[in-house]
Amino acid sequence: MKFFNVVWRNLGVCGLGVLLSVGWARGDDWPGWRGPNRTGVSLEQNLPETWSLEGQNLLWKAEFTGRSTPIVMQGRVFVVGRTGEGITEQGRVACFDAASGDLLWDHTYNVFHTTIPFNRVGWANPAGDPETGYVYTHGVGGLFFCFDRDGRILWSKSLTEEYGRISGYGGRTHTPLIVNDLVVLSYLSTGWGREQGIPRHRYFAFDKRTGDLIWVSTPGGPPKDTTYATPVLTSVDGQRALIVGDADGSIYALNVRTGDKLWGFKLSQRGINSSPVTDGRYVYASHCEENVDNTSLGRVVAIDLSGAEVWRFDNHMVGYTSPVLHEGRLYVIDNSANVHCLDASSGVRLWEHNVGTVGKGSAAYGDGKLYVPEVNGGFTIVDVSGDRPATLDRKRIERVPGHYAEIYGSPAIANGRVYFTTEEGLYCLGAESSTSMSQPTVSPPQDDFDASLSPVAIQIRPAEIHASPGERVSFSASYVNEKGQSMWGARGTWSLAGLSGTSEGDGKVTLSLDVNGQTGYAVFDDGELTARARVRVSPKLPYYEDFEALEPGTQPDFLVGGFRKFRAVDTDDGRVLMKPPSPIKLHRSSVFFGAPTLSGYTIQADVKGTRDRRVRSDVGLISHRYIMHLIGNHQRLQIVSWLSDLRMAKTIDFPWDEDTWYTMKLKVDQEAGRAIVRGKVWKTGTVEPEEWSIEAEDPLPLTEGSPGIYGYSPTNVYYDNLKVW
Repeated sequence: MKFFNVVWRNLGVCGLGVLLSVGWARGDDWPGWRGPNRTGVSLEQNLPETWSLEGQNLLWKAEFTGRSTPIVMQGRVFVVGRTGEGITEQGRVACFDAASGDLLWDHTYNVFHTTIPFNRVGWANPAGDPETGYVYTHGVGGLFFCFDRDGRILWSKSLTEEYGRISGYGGRTHTPLIVNDLVVLSYLSTGWGREQGIPRHRYFAFDKRTGDLIWVSTPGGPPKDTTYATPVLTSVDGQRALIVGDADGSIYALNVRTGDKLWGFKLSQRGINSSPVTDGRYVYASHCEENVDNTSLGRVVAIDLSGAEVWRFDNHMVGYTSPVLHEGRLYVIDNSANVHCLDASSGVRLWEHNVGTVGKGSAAYGDGKLYVPEVNGGFTIVDVSGDRPATLDRKRIERVPGHYAEIYGSPAIANGRVYFTTEEGLYCLGAESSTSMSQPTVSPPQDDFDASLSPVAIQIRPAEIHASPGERVSFSASYVNEKGQSMWGARGTWSLAGLSGTSEGDGKVTLSLDVNGQTGYAVFDDGELTARARVRVSPKLPYYEDFEALEPGTQPDFLVGGFRKFRAVDTDDGRVLMKPPSPIKLHRSSVFFGAPTLSGYTIQADVKGTRDRRVRSDVGLISHRYIMHLIGNHQRLQIVSWLSDLRMAKTIDFPWDEDTWYTMKLKVDQEAGRAIVRGKVWKTGTVEPEEWSIEAEDPLPLTEGSPGIYGYSPTNVYYDNLKVW
């Protein structure tokens, strides 16, 4: 299923022509994690063959803890990682001078709405845009930032609160990709409404300058796992296209401008983590799970431009590293850190070479050498210029004596230097004779505007808006041809579907003040073609909901993350909201119903947990990105911001009964640069106590966030009389 804000007319899947990789940057920069041509290749010369931790060819080392790939752009190195200890643990984005290693700017941020542990913070790689100089980062908690080169935040998204981003506990987090005027990011999500409420792996394209959402694509079926494959940009029959590895185990081709699916290829029984690569003829992809046509594990494939298999390399588990492609050779690293060199035309293995024990970081090629990271502190330089490989240098980097520093990221090669990030530091290698050499880039067939093509669709921008009651919002509409190209402004009429408000003729919509929370569409119609954009209106404060007016089996339609997870039910206590156990055993859920920028409010609700033999549920409230929840099995009350890390958590013993209503109240105050989080719990129908039941202090305060409700429901949990003021 795919949501896109157009309705197509007479548009079939276009035939796929010659596929070429797309050049996108100044050749001596490395603005994305797979390099200028997205192949993991640099054409620079005289790069170092050996280096020493004591100084030989080690130009500089900076203090930094990370697990992702640095990018190099316009004389600067940008990295994503983590910092702090105990209560000060945070995510970190930093910028260093590429020549000297001097720290130029540093941005730290809190982590919340996730069960990912601290040692996996900083998973996704930054992405740089050479046109604007902007840098985009995606954190494990769902914060998506657009920085300028000097570290100012130009726009940001809280993907969990706005779009229902799902965070697994493993840490897998997707890297952004810049193409044309878009920045594309994917993740598992369960948002609002039928189009995006069902859990799926979705691809979100934002305007790279403004952050407006342009399209959302859902090409695949039910996700089999969390994943982190990064798309590669291609050209397909004159169309700009993305090749993506999906959480349903498939490889898909998507139109860049619309998100429309061009073709799909089923590869694995589980999700795809290795990013694809292309050479102008084939797409190369791999995995390490069970194959779709037999019970063996692992496969590398070449797929032609129609989505059909050309060759396969079976029984090799290449599940985490992404291929390197250079001059007809495909280098893949399996999970046991064996490098396999394959003939890119036939899939025949030319040689195999071991570089360690655990292969998860992708290699980079430069000057006839592979620079290969290995998880257990290994960094190996392999000569691959001849018929057989030879190890030139291998280092084992220690975090502390006797403990190796983990390396998960890939090297970046730029301006005659090799940069890589470890758990122990950011390294810059270079030989005195290194040569900075601009990279020739392979351009696709020009995607020029074709005046002979007729409009086949209308595209509305933004594709989705989150607004408040009474707010006035604006849309634009333009025609789109069969290549997904924007043609000219469309003329027609605007209307509203499912929304209370007024629509003006120029795309401006004023939402009703009288309806406190609603969803629907802004609709454009030219008489032949119709398009619609999604509109979510969250309630203004004060807000009260007793769920009596809801139809049984439904939930408030403006809830983010509640579709099919929460529903109104009739009980002896009246109509209430229930969260039942998940049929796939993913019982933990948070639901949001306000803007992520709200602050200064108090939230209260009546809640009830239940018990099934020895198993009890947890239930709670969310305010300013803090959770206060009653923990059933352990009979405790806890305030926490980061469920897996417990950075600032406060926990007290708190006996409470199943099948009994309790009233919970949560308030966050900002005092002297700290957040004071206070909560009360008492039996519903009794007098509210004067004293707070629990109080926690956070020296790194969360100052805003959407109100919400939380539940861990191996058994039913219930909510009623929700208030926010």
